[in-house]
Amino acid sequence: MKKLKNKKLAIAICMVTLILSILSVGIYRQYFSGEIPLEIPYGEFLEKVKENQVRTVYLSDSPKLKGELQDGKAFITDHPRTDDLKEFLLVQNIIVEEVGQQHSMGQIITFVVLVGVFAAIAFILPKQSSKQASKEYDKMSSVEFSTQKESAITFSNIAGNEEAKENMMELVDFLKNPKKYERYGARMPKGVILYGPPGTGKTLMAKALASEAGVDFLAVSGSDFVQVYAGLGAGRIRNLFKKASEKGKCVIFIDEIDAIGKKRDRGGLGGSDESDRTLNALLTEMSGFKGSEGIIVMAATNRLDILDEALLRPGRFDRQIEIGLPDLKARQDILALYTRNRPIDNTISIEKIAQQTVYFSGAKLENLMNEAAIYAARENASFIAEKHIDRAFYTVIAGEEKKNRGNIKEIDRKITAYHEAGHTVATKLLCPENKVTKVTIIPSTKGAGGFSMNVPPDSMYHRKVDMFNNIKIALAGRVVEEFVFGGDNITTGASNDIQKATEIIVSMVKQFGMSEEVGMINYDILLGGSGGIDQRLAEICNNEMKRLYNETKELIKENIQLVSAIAKGLLDRETLKEDEIDMIIKEAA
Repeated sequence: MKKLKNKKLAIAICMVTLILSILSVGIYRQYFSGEIPLEIPYGEFLEKVKENQVRTVYLSDSPKLKGELQDGKAFITDHPRTDDLKEFLLVQNIIVEEVGQQHSMGQIITFVVLVGVFAAIAFILPKQSSKQASKEYDKMSSVEFSTQKESAITFSNIAGNEEAKENMMELVDFLKNPKKYERYGARMPKGVILYGPPGTGKTLMAKALASEAGVDFLAVSGSDFVQVYAGLGAGRIRNLFKKASEKGKCVIFIDEIDAIGKKRDRGGLGGSDESDRTLNALLTEMSGFKGSEGIIVMAATNRLDILDEALLRPGRFDRQIEIGLPDLKARQDILALYTRNRPIDNTISIEKIAQQTVYFSGAKLENLMNEAAIYAARENASFIAEKHIDRAFYTVIAGEEKKNRGNIKEIDRKITAYHEAGHTVATKLLCPENKVTKVTIIPSTKGAGGFSMNVPPDSMYHRKVDMFNNIKIALAGRVVEEFVFGGDNITTGASNDIQKATEIIVSMVKQFGMSEEVGMINYDILLGGSGGIDQRLAEICNNEMKRLYNETKELIKENIQLVSAIAKGLLDRETLKEDEIDMIIKEAA
């Protein structure tokens, strides 16, 4: 109905404009036209004057002269604008009429009509535009969110993070039995932030809470509130909380809250005003409702440290719950969950897979088992076998194996074999507690020429000696290239190793106080969180790296026979597993 009304209005405006335009043309013709005049050169005009062929000339300020010939035909010619033109024409017995005043009146009437047309349009359109803009703003400021009330996801579907689940179950009890807590004067936390690495199940936890409590789950992303139009982000926040209030008990879940909740600029240099307005709107809305209303705001982030302090204070996001990477026991539980409804070979050890997947998130473990299932289905196998899981493991870590390897030169295979053998031997010698479960020289679709799978044990902390050893392991591939093929023949294959080693040494010097020259200083705080590094720190890191590189050289030099033995095995078989690696090292030692 509204669209039809707007369409009719637009048609009416067009019709008025057309009518007034036709009227203007009619007025113009009334004053200035008859038939289309004949345009003649001024010289020819003078000849016709002398031959008495011109009856009338209309003088005006126009650059053109109009007139009529003796036969009644109209003509037009150039206006010389001379002072004696009128006298000259009168002497030739030509009727001279001055039409300047009449022409001006025509222009005035035309001008008035056209002004009237534009005034009418200017009066009508702004009102319609204002109404339309208001509607568009309301439409844009209404955030779209996914809503679910009945979900199959419960806490029984989530393995690991037992402490986090206990916290969440308490919130479920708050939503189900509010009077139980009112008796003790306890209020329900207004907000809960789930933080931790990507893929650890933060969204899953929030969905499970809403499902267990039997309330609506309103899910949005922080990026939904980041807009180029001023005020839209804040408007969407208000709209979201309005919708939540209409629903009654519910869970509002804001994923990636760091998109709107970053620390505000305190230097007065004018940060993102729109971002500040959006954050202020969120803070205001969270302060405006009571816990007894049964609305709980949940958010997820990978970076708790960058969120604004006002967002984390009591009364806003009261609780911060860590959803961390699963430990060995949690990985076993997660793998058991993801293999429950899949046909798995009885000989497969879930515990062994869990031991090999250190630092895997829940999402990565699910991806591992899904890839294994795909490989089994591709072969029409009766069940998922160990070979399918091994292949899936390679895919998740390094990508698919390249099928076409015929174009790889023998020298490239040899360089890759010695490079990966260097990593393997360094791991075995420096970190005997680590497991080298697999080493291969088969290139992958992600660009890796090969890789050595180094699985460290679960640990709460990283010791200084372990970090130094990890740097040496990363550098060992390049060291072997230089030792075996010469300094002029080192390759770009160590680029990722150098990046990892650099990240470790920089964090040791800047953040962890593990450099004697720098001391117990966190340079990220000192430099205002800029993330940069000054020349002095760069020199310290470079000197440490050179020292570790030289120590790695000595290690490889003393154990080159082990490196050569592993490299030969790789050239023969392309892939070596843990027991094969141990056997080769034992025989070559």
